[in-house]
Amino acid sequence: MEIDKAALYQPLDRIREYVGGVSYLNLDSHYFEAIRTTPMLLAFSVGALITALSIFRLNYGKAKPTLDPTTWQRFPLVEKEEISPNTARYRFQLPKKDSMLGLPIGQHLSVQVDVNGKMVQRSYTPTTSDDEVGFFDLVVKTYPDGAVSSYIGCMRMGDLLEVKGPKGQMRYHAELAREIGCIAGGTGITPILQVIRQILKDPDDNTRVSFIYANVTEKDILLKQELDDLAAKHDQFKVHYFLGKPPDGWTGGKGFITKEAIDEYLPSPKHDSKILMCGPPPMIDACKKHLDELGFAKPRPMSKMDDQVFCF
Repeated sequence: MEIDKAALYQPLDRIREYVGGVSYLNLDSHYFEAIRTTPMLLAFSVGALITALSIFRLNYGKAKPTLDPTTWQRFPLVEKEEISPNTARYRFQLPKKDSMLGLPIGQHLSVQVDVNGKMVQRSYTPTTSDDEVGFFDLVVKTYPDGAVSSYIGCMRMGDLLEVKGPKGQMRYHAELAREIGCIAGGTGITPILQVIRQILKDPDDNTRVSFIYANVTEKDILLKQELDDLAAKHDQFKVHYFLGKPPDGWTGGKGFITKEAIDEYLPSPKHDSKILMCGPPPMIDACKKHLDELGFAKPRPMSKMDDQVFCF
């Protein structure tokens, strides 16, 4: 039987239309001679396997987020650590050892507790990130008249806490700003610390961060050792403490956070600078006024991601 060679090679006319054309079909090249030898063929096979495994790991290796913004879930308390006279770190266990909470940096979650037959909700930001699997930590200050904080403070090992999330307008990313100034009071440190940790653990994130942290007494300063260690290790991070009742010999800030302190320690109002704040409402209101007088954009009642001054 005679083969019509013209018909056989007709597809080449179509191939020429694509990038590379028929050059990729030239199997007489030194390249083809090289890869058809056994060692090179083995290398190509191994390379293909590694690529396939990488794609599989990328698509399927990451744990599914545990949090569901539409569903309340219960997690048992498995550890409690006192970190100040009225504040503790509470660790709650996720369903599996490799479970991921699923909380974007800058977001928070809702906690719901039953107080005398009435469901009361509060928002908290975990101090852990999704890099830590199997559990999440909440730092909670117990207030005598705080319904939710008092409930959590009385929890025993194995007791369940009802949680739902994530929620919030902030989702931190490395291009958010070139300079970030942070202001926090008391347990308002939790969302701020989450952002600071994310910046400093990423070698490709060169965002400069300065932090003013206000408390009543020196014992009230939460996670001070970690903050000091981070400042000593990373030149791009500076922390400044303010105390309402400073001890003798205190060299940090004293009294309220002033406009002059913000001007001295935090970045100036530029297109690539941002302010993050979290703390008691009177402190936040006073600092909003200071920032406005310094030339920062006036914050909206409900902060949005693109606001120059963002309040958690």
